[in-house]
Amino acid sequence: MNTTRTLRLNALCAGLLALCAAPSAFAQSSVTVYGIADVLMEYRDHMNAAGDHRFGVTSGGMNTSRWGLRGSEDLGGGLKAVFQLEAEVGMDTGAAGSSFWGRQANVGLDGDFGRVIVGRSYSTTYDFMLPFDPMGYAPFYSWATSGGQIATLPRKDGMVTGVSNLIKYQGTFGPVKLGATYALGEVAGSDSAGRFFSLAGGYTAGPFAAALVVDQRNGSTIAANGRYDKEKALHWGVSYDWKPVKLFLAQRVYKKEFATGGANAKSTMTWLGATWQATPAISLTPAVYFQNISSGASGTDDPRLFALRAKYELSKRTSLYAVASTAKSGDGGVVSVSRDDNGFADSQSSVGLGIQHRF
Repeated sequence: MNTTRTLRLNALCAGLLALCAAPSAFAQSSVTVYGIADVLMEYRDHMNAAGDHRFGVTSGGMNTSRWGLRGSEDLGGGLKAVFQLEAEVGMDTGAAGSSFWGRQANVGLDGDFGRVIVGRSYSTTYDFMLPFDPMGYAPFYSWATSGGQIATLPRKDGMVTGVSNLIKYQGTFGPVKLGATYALGEVAGSDSAGRFFSLAGGYTAGPFAAALVVDQRNGSTIAANGRYDKEKALHWGVSYDWKPVKLFLAQRVYKKEFATGGANAKSTMTWLGATWQATPAISLTPAVYFQNISSGASGTDDPRLFALRAKYELSKRTSLYAVASTAKSGDGGVVSVSRDDNGFADSQSSVGLGIQHRF
């Protein structure tokens, strides 16, 4: 009798343990810590109105330094729950970005249909055009996301990169990639003010790739006439991997319609370049960026940037690089090699050495 009760009790315990363990058997999850640590030692001239130069240590010479967490949980049937948190970090000072998770903070679902996320993330424009910038959106040597002329230009004719309050979709179906972003403006009294949307399509066939993106961002300030500014952009890009050389060509056509009327601000940014993989460890990347400002303030200042980067791969994760650039304004305006720093003269040049580690 005691033996029978013991067997029944053991069977009951085993059943309860199996029941408790069942969710973990079906729902497998993972979390990854990742990031980029990138530091550039740089000389740059014309850093103030007096024309003085500067030696400095700067974070993010080749790519913005960052760290983040991303994870997924297998929900079964090919469906996964996903999340991502990503923060910018200044490797020169240790400072965080203005918003700690300002690069990405989102959660969503991933399956055969593609991926849908909600929260803050890169725009669809950013995602689809990144492969067509030979400098990979380098903060100081690429104007793919924004021109490098600020002081005489009261606008930045650039790409909408990070977006809050978004719903984003991306899916790949054979050689075709599709994407869309819709971001709520969250402006009281208007369902359209502050809103952003973008639609994109991409195609890859062997060494050839192409993408086309259209987007619009509405201003969040409503004028007395009930209108708001509208920024519209069309991006396209093509590349061809003619090994050991990969060629790039892309363009942004930008227009800003002002709420108060008047002439629209229009510009076109065109860039082209190549990457020559001289050896498995050594690559050389030249790139040129031209901005044609056709109307709006400082309409005759057409800046251009020439950049050259040499990279040596110490390993799959660690690279040494050297970079040189020069920027020139077309008609007496001011210009900077950086898309973020103010310009003080009609030209600026820089050279630098950097190290990057990915984890």
